[in-house]
Amino acid sequence: MLGVVAKQLKSHPALIPLFIFIGGGATMSVMYLGRLALKNPDVSWDRKNNPEPWNNLQPQQQYKLFKVNMDYSKLKKDRPDF
Repeated sequence: MLGVVAKQLKSHPALIPLFIFIGGGATMSVMYLGRLALKNPDVSWDRKNNPEPWNNLQPQQQYKLFKVNMDYSKLKKDRPDF
C-alpha cells in the first residue's frame, strides 16, 4: 500500500503538502488525546489507590492547556478537605 502512495506522490508532486498537513494534524490530535488521558484530573487510571484524583489538586495547580488572564499562584483554597 505504501508503494502505491509513493508512486502517486512521484507522479503528482502537488499531493505532498496534503500528506504533510494531514499527517501533522493526525499526529497533533493523537498527542492532545494522550495529554488529556494523562494530565486531566477527570480521568482516573488507578481506582483502588486514587479513586478521586480531582480532590488532590492544589488551588495553584494549572491543569488546563491554556490559561487566559489567570494567575494560579494567587488563588486561595475555596473547597473543603475530604
